Amino acid sequence: MKKIILLLVFAPLFLAAQEGMKFEHGLSWKEIQAKAKAENKYIFMDCFTTWCGPCTYMTENIFPTKEAGAFFNANFINVKVQFDTTKNDNEEVKKWFPDMEAINARYKIRAYPTYLMFNPNGEAVHRAVGSSPVEVFVEKGKDAMDPAKQYYPKLKKYEEGDRSAEFLKSFALIAQGAYDLQTANTAATEYIATLTDVYTKDNLEFISKFTSSSKDQGFALMLNNAGKVNAVLGPDKAEQKVMAILLMEKVYPALSKGLRAKKEPNWDSVQTVLAAYPGYREEALAKGKIVYYQNAKDWSGFQATIVAYMEKYGAKASPAELNNYAWTVFENCKDMSCVAQAMEWSKRSFRDKPEPMYMDTYANILHKMGRTQEAIAVQEKAVVLADDKSRKTYQDTLEKMKKGEKTWVD
Repeated sequence: MKKIILLLVFAPLFLAAQEGMKFEHGLSWKEIQAKAKAENKYIFMDCFTTWCGPCTYMTENIFPTKEAGAFFNANFINVKVQFDTTKNDNEEVKKWFPDMEAINARYKIRAYPTYLMFNPNGEAVHRAVGSSPVEVFVEKGKDAMDPAKQYYPKLKKYEEGDRSAEFLKSFALIAQGAYDLQTANTAATEYIATLTDVYTKDNLEFISKFTSSSKDQGFALMLNNAGKVNAVLGPDKAEQKVMAILLMEKVYPALSKGLRAKKEPNWDSVQTVLAAYPGYREEALAKGKIVYYQNAKDWSGFQATIVAYMEKYGAKASPAELNNYAWTVFENCKDMSCVAQAMEWSKRSFRDKPEPMYMDTYANILHKMGRTQEAIAVQEKAVVLADDKSRKTYQDTLEKMKKGEKTWVD
């Protein structure tokens, strides 16, 4: 009787453990393919490394979910393949090394995690990259089963010479999602060349998706025709894209060099590099200084720069930027006049849309400013709006406020 009772007690735990994705163990690549064919299922291959943070996130948080298990277990044979080698590798991992190297050579895995998906005959049909929420992850699996969204069949059509505009557009987007960026950019360039009017919402959004460097066609378009682009996409959209590229290409390399050398960059040199972009030079330089001082933990430099930046450019800061700047000041700046200014930035960050993370920042700043009762009222709203993952953290902060305890470190 006791054994039966124990089985009944542990049955829910056992069932819960089976809800997530079931990954095969002890089978070779040939045996995985044979099993898939016998069961008429697709194959899902998680190409991961032991050092990859997003890989670990998916393994610990997404693969075990009921939603992922329900879809992938019903439609796929699932297998994990390790793409790096360590001294702790067990025999099962080592046995896969020859197949791993052959798969890597054929499919050119360049980012982790990469998911390769094969049809029941063992033919590659799709690939996807990166960590994502479970609903997005399941959609990636559904795309592998949809001929209209499969990457590898479309790649074959492209290599065979299909250059129709409709095909080029869909293929470029699918190739980008598959992280075949070189092919995606080439196909996108070919598609853009077919356009007779680039100034439509659909066309500009497509061009923007494929504008990530100053060499891309879209960069010159947005740099020289910002007004026409913004009239279609919305205020400052062109400038935001240009600024992001200038920071990445012209400013951040100098910052990285300075941080490695533990020496402040030569800001005159950075300004000279930006001279060809007079409409962006001063703001890009100011943003670069903010990022440098923040990463160097030079809080006096950060405070002076952020205050000056916000006075001049703060009106167009995004909610995410407002929140980031305000939180950094809250945590690190001793000058309460600066904290008071950050409070106003924070308040603006959720003015148009309640966002619990931004409300939490505002509540913390209110508390630090001595306005604790107001802080409690805002934090209580943040707790109600928060998702399950964040709610406990916000609740803990709320309890500290109610007890009159600091929520910051002096």
